[in-house]
Amino acid sequence: MSLEIQDSEVDIVIAALQPNLTTFFEAWRPFFSRFHIIVVKDPDMAEELQIPTGFDLKVYTKSDMGVLGATSIDFSGHSCRYFGYLVSRKKYVISIDDNCLPAKDNGGLTVDAVAQHMSNLKTPATPFFFNTLYDPFRKGADFVRGYPFSLREGVECMLSCGLWLHNADYDPMTHVVKRNQRNTTYVDAVMTVPLGAMMPVSGINVAFNREVLGPVMFPALRLRKEGKHRWDTLEDVWNGLCAKVVCDRLRYGVKTGLPYVMRSDAEAGKALESLKEWEGVKVMDVVLPLFESLKLSSTSVTVEDCVKELTSIVKEKLGPQNAIFAKAADAMEEWTKLWKSHGAQSA
Repeated sequence: MSLEIQDSEVDIVIAALQPNLTTFFEAWRPFFSRFHIIVVKDPDMAEELQIPTGFDLKVYTKSDMGVLGATSIDFSGHSCRYFGYLVSRKKYVISIDDNCLPAKDNGGLTVDAVAQHMSNLKTPATPFFFNTLYDPFRKGADFVRGYPFSLREGVECMLSCGLWLHNADYDPMTHVVKRNQRNTTYVDAVMTVPLGAMMPVSGINVAFNREVLGPVMFPALRLRKEGKHRWDTLEDVWNGLCAKVVCDRLRYGVKTGLPYVMRSDAEAGKALESLKEWEGVKVMDVVLPLFESLKLSSTSVTVEDCVKELTSIVKEKLGPQNAIFAKAADAMEEWTKLWKSHGAQSA
């Protein structure tokens, strides 16, 4: 498999939740300028976007979302990034939040997050047997003694989950306790998430094979007043759970670790305010047992098949417990329709 990155196979998707993106784009210019960029403006933001020149980009606004017609999916707040996933026509999508800047590694070199994400996606993953030296396909690494040769070819990696320095992505309860804590540890490692293991995927810094995983990269689970602040959003966590279950069923891989970005968060002071209403911890305690035990049937042989089956399971098992799950199932069904009508086209 060639690790060469073709400009024509990558879209960078930026969810614009703040109007002035000058600092963001200038910091990322060395890494973004060769690729096509999709900027999706939060439909609830009235201010005009400020973006420096010199980039191959297209800005999508509320009026562009109108071409979808009547839809139950809400693309406001952090969910606007998913509209970018829908309109992209490239094989790979890399999505980085607009409050993230390039990080520096332990040697002081600026991290090329695009190149690292693509390296993760273009080298095999090893979900069926854990390699204690982490990703054996990284330069200087290999499989450890005892690793079965029958599994050393690995499988295709479909999802790359990057990390970040500075502001950690805590829930509000944890942040209130650790409000002054910052993540300063750059761990130079990539690992495949094992088969059957769930994890809280975040849309802050993520990349995926859109041609394959597009039908399952949706905004579905929305909490009360959810969408505007990281504290009360679970759409990307839910999306990640669904994507991991699908990858496990179809024998695809998911990697986590590098690349890092440097993240700041102006919302940090609002954690205590959100603490009174936040439902996320309670929700995760309900959904995790289902996802951990979930085995999709052998008749689900495509991502679309898996999403359809998963939607039925959510509707049957979780829908009666809480209306937010019934609405999530409805949104998953709606996304399937939108993907067929607006997202399935190739570049």
